[in-house]
Amino acid sequence: MSAGLTGLGTRKRTRRLPIIPFVSVLLLAAAAGLFTYELINFTQRAEQLASDVTVAGVEVGGLTPAQAVTRWEQAYAEPVVLYYADSPILLYPAEVGFRLNTETMLAASRTAIETNANFWVRFANHLLGRPPGPPVNVPLEAEYQRGLLQQFLQNIAQRYDRAPGKAAYDLQTLTFRPGAEGYTLDVEAAMELVDAALRSPDNRTVVLPVSGSDASRPSMESLRNMIIEYLDSQGFIHDGQTTVASVFIMDLQTGEEVNILGDVAFSAASTIKVPILIDYFRHLVFDPSQEEAWLMANSLLCSNNASSNLLMQITGQRLTGIPEDIFAGIASVTETARAAGARNTFLSAPLVIGVAGQQFGSIPVEPTSPNPYYNTNPDPYNQTTTEDLGTLFAMIYDCAQYGSGLMAVFPDGEFTQQECRQMLELMSANDLQRLLQGGIPPGVRISHKNGWIDNEHGDAGIVFSPNGRNYVIAVYLWENVEFLSYARAWPIIEGISRAAWNFFNPEQPLLQPRTDLPETAVECEGNYLPPGPEAVNLNDINAWRRQ
Repeated sequence: MSAGLTGLGTRKRTRRLPIIPFVSVLLLAAAAGLFTYELINFTQRAEQLASDVTVAGVEVGGLTPAQAVTRWEQAYAEPVVLYYADSPILLYPAEVGFRLNTETMLAASRTAIETNANFWVRFANHLLGRPPGPPVNVPLEAEYQRGLLQQFLQNIAQRYDRAPGKAAYDLQTLTFRPGAEGYTLDVEAAMELVDAALRSPDNRTVVLPVSGSDASRPSMESLRNMIIEYLDSQGFIHDGQTTVASVFIMDLQTGEEVNILGDVAFSAASTIKVPILIDYFRHLVFDPSQEEAWLMANSLLCSNNASSNLLMQITGQRLTGIPEDIFAGIASVTETARAAGARNTFLSAPLVIGVAGQQFGSIPVEPTSPNPYYNTNPDPYNQTTTEDLGTLFAMIYDCAQYGSGLMAVFPDGEFTQQECRQMLELMSANDLQRLLQGGIPPGVRISHKNGWIDNEHGDAGIVFSPNGRNYVIAVYLWENVEFLSYARAWPIIEGISRAAWNFFNPEQPLLQPRTDLPETAVECEGNYLPPGPEAVNLNDINAWRRQ
């Protein structure tokens, strides 16, 4: 029984599978496999650059070194486009010897990554999905030959720079045209701009610094050429065997001159009254009396020779104490003119007054040195040149405007600004309306003195331009004939005056000769000579007209 019971009560044992250990082993194996995979993958990727690496401004993250090098070399091999105005010019980096230091930049990118963290830290960041570290930015390492770049830019300048066009003139209207605007490349400034473009991977365009030079303004040489061509067109050869034209023009702002045979000697005629006036003021001790001012007005406005002689007699008496010592006054006129720069001007005898039985007499003068190649048969007792007349007017002007000129030449108080202003004011009333005055618009102020004889006509003075470009102009025409008609000579002088006016006043040109001019010069007496001594105001010569 017991045996049977024993058999019946015993169960047969079965073996269970080790699931938990098995799963654990599987998980460990999977983890190890995944770890190994990621490690192998990371190790393989370690040959690539990090995702946030920029070299020389080019993003190369995630690329192999070879790929990264190719990318940045392609970027920096692109040509730089230079714009000269609207013209594009390609500059290939190789043309200036541009070369990247690739090995240096590649090594720097790797070193920077390794500096941020060691291998296992970077692997841990990779497994945990953390950023690999701060972004890596490797600066550009490159070099090129600046001399080649400078040469390249200079070649551009040679090809594209344009000098201002030459000014021209129109002989029909006696006006001037400025030349075309020019262009100039600033090579030094361009060097820096191109340098920046060569060192940029994406900003490869440069607008070259090109300055537009002002259009060529007409020069005094242009004015000189126009006057000569104008004289030719009028059949009056300026340097002919039987005709001589002398022109002197001075820009009172710059001192530039037009000098066309300005040193040829002419008979001064009544233009000698300018140095007579200057000398008279030089020897004044007090303000001129009304009688003296009346003599000046008759001398300068009406070309009255008797009044001019009286002025010289008064000066002579002041110098020597001898009554009516006109020759001392005559000598003083020449000495004053020479000291003021009129080296070829002289007067050696009284002016002819047309009185029967007049005794002339003369004094010797020092030799002069006018142009020896042209002979106008000038008056042996009374000579000047346009250069001398222009110089005297410029000296008066500088004295009146700036306290220099005559005041500088005669520094012992012999002239005052007020006296120089009075001289110009007096001569501004010379309103004969022809000659130089006939070549400028009506109403424009001109202080001038004219003079002519049978075969010679001249005028000299200062034109006060509305735009402030005041100028001196002196013109003489001579022809080897018994009589040079004013109908022939005056329009030519007026044309020369108009050319000068248009040069200095291009905004207000006279395109055609004036048609409102009288046939002959307006008579002085009864027109622009004050009616008597009491009416002469040297500070406002036309005041009597407004009373």
